[in-house]
Amino acid sequence: QAQLVESGGDLVQPGGSLTLSCAASGFAIKFWSMNWVRQRPGEGPEWISFIAPGGKDLRYADSVKGRFVISRDNTENTLALKMDNLEPGDTALYYCSASAVPLTRISNLNEYTYWGRGTQVTGSF
Repeated sequence: QAQLVESGGDLVQPGGSLTLSCAASGFAIKFWSMNWVRQRPGEGPEWISFIAPGGKDLRYADSVKGRFVISRDNTENTLALKMDNLEPGDTALYYCSASAVPLTRISNLNEYTYWGRGTQVTGSF
């Protein structure tokens, strides 16, 4: 059974840093594009980052560009998100997700295949 489990969420200070992790089991992420999606309180889900199966093509939403870095370890079957210079708007539930959609449909979250349950990042702002 395919499963994604996020970890690393915490209470953070403004300007602080945090690294989220996502462990996959039941399937090999090396065949999948991987994404981070977040949901802020009272809002819908927002795609924030993409990494291609080989790890060379990285994409970011404008809201996190220059502050967040996505990475993957296909050998360990894990995904990570390094978050720096955290802002009040970064308070959210963060999900990792596997997708096979082309980049032109990156915002079509309903087409993503596997989802974790999320890890909470809360700013002490």
